[in-house]
Amino acid sequence: MFKGHPKGLYVASLANMGERFGFYTMYAIMVLYIQAKFGFDPKVTGWIWGGFLFAVYFLPLLGGIVADRLLGYDRTVLVGILIMFSGYVLLFIPGTGLIVILFALFVIALGTGFFKGNLQAIVGNLYDDPKYSPLRDSAFNIFYMCINIGAFFAPSAARAMNNRILGKVGFTYNQEIPALAHKFLNGDLSVSEKLTQLATGQGAGNMDLAAFCNQYIGSLSESYNYGFGVAAISIILSMIIYLGFKRYISHAGGSVKVPAKSATTDNSQMTLTPQQVKNRIIALLLVFFVVIFFWMSFHQNGLTMTFFARDYTVSKVPAFTYTFFNLNSFLPLILAVIGLLILVSKSGRIMKIIGAVMLIGGPVVAYLVYRGFPSENGILPQDFQQFNPLFIVLLTPVVIAIFAALRAKGKEPSAPKKIGIGMVITALAFMILMIVSFGLKSPKQLDYQVSDILVSPYWLISTYFILTIAELFLSPMGISFVSKVSPPQYKGLMQGGWLAATSVGNLLVGIMGFFWAFVSLWAFWAILLVCCLLSAAFIFSILKRLERATQ
Repeated sequence: MFKGHPKGLYVASLANMGERFGFYTMYAIMVLYIQAKFGFDPKVTGWIWGGFLFAVYFLPLLGGIVADRLLGYDRTVLVGILIMFSGYVLLFIPGTGLIVILFALFVIALGTGFFKGNLQAIVGNLYDDPKYSPLRDSAFNIFYMCINIGAFFAPSAARAMNNRILGKVGFTYNQEIPALAHKFLNGDLSVSEKLTQLATGQGAGNMDLAAFCNQYIGSLSESYNYGFGVAAISIILSMIIYLGFKRYISHAGGSVKVPAKSATTDNSQMTLTPQQVKNRIIALLLVFFVVIFFWMSFHQNGLTMTFFARDYTVSKVPAFTYTFFNLNSFLPLILAVIGLLILVSKSGRIMKIIGAVMLIGGPVVAYLVYRGFPSENGILPQDFQQFNPLFIVLLTPVVIAIFAALRAKGKEPSAPKKIGIGMVITALAFMILMIVSFGLKSPKQLDYQVSDILVSPYWLISTYFILTIAELFLSPMGISFVSKVSPPQYKGLMQGGWLAATSVGNLLVGIMGFFWAFVSLWAFWAILLVCCLLSAAFIFSILKRLERATQ
């Protein structure tokens, strides 16, 4: 899996890992922060979040144009890092108002627009060399895996800041308090009795209720600010990696200068005619249309799936389940799985010994940690965000091995076919949430409070597992497809186009937030299920046209 790749792949992957750690630390807590600080309902929160995600994935189109025509990919990436850092610093400052927060989100989105697509273009350029070209799909899987290593640790960093800042004033996280506190401060005295009970549980029973509300909201908001500070530090680390080892990617970092009337393909000496260029761009636009609906569904993890974790999922779990939420016990288990993968791979003797030690030692360490857990343990809504990147890291080698075996037999699906399969798998993920939601009250019936019936966390974990499989079929394959099919003079622009399509899907995330407040819970997930199935049907209907574009 890792053999034969240029060193530049690892430089780009590690720089991206640092940036993604910061982004997903912010991602895990932003909607919770907005609601806790301002008391917004899901509709307003959804529009803010959807608008931000739209900008995050639309502005790479601008970044691609800047790189293609002005700065080149490498310098545009560096500019993006600096801009992102300034945005996270603004979010780190406690006590800022809504205008500053919205401006900070725009700055982060702008920096991401300069960074994300152009770093992907650099990776693609590394594999224009015929020596590396056959490894292109594998390279983007590795690149994608590193993104998710950073994303895996992000929720734990956010959780640590929550616990540390709330603990300084003697509080613990309770998902009911912020909404009730805002209602009380806005003059709704009907929540006084419930709020008094919660204040007593926080050790503040003798405190004036208004003072408690203000202090709890302020402390919780500040804990999120410190989470954004962690994100700012990770951007610094990303910049150090990028600048320190830039020599390994500098040859792939310039914009491609190709005459307007023709272009050569990335893996042959034949010339693309204007009609061929047109056909390739049309094929890419069709793929972009399909992935809009994937990202509309997938990025519910930062909005409605986070609401589901907060309002419909138990917040206290037994010791065994907590093992999968606590890094001290979970990481040894992850190492054991990696050890198993090493043992079954074609590794050398020393690596197999290391794999055996990891396989045996991991569960032992996890068990020793598990024995120290109490019978009941609290989990936070953002903790669920760690499962998708974890599954990406663990399943990527498996998926690569399966595709490699199929490739050896001449049966590997084309990139467009993989995308279609991914859409079907996405529909299956939301079928799980639809099934568990039968009989649960709608968000409107809850009036944005916690459900009286709470479900097991394994429902959400299972959904994340299936969504991860879908993502591996779709996202890295899509990036690779764009890299392979894009006419050379439009590589930055087309990578930006891929991300712009993602941005439209993210804008629809906010629209789905509107539906969250008005339809029954099971029907909400059913809408996503149907959208994914229709998208799969569309891509299979144009499959031959897309496959011809890669020839």
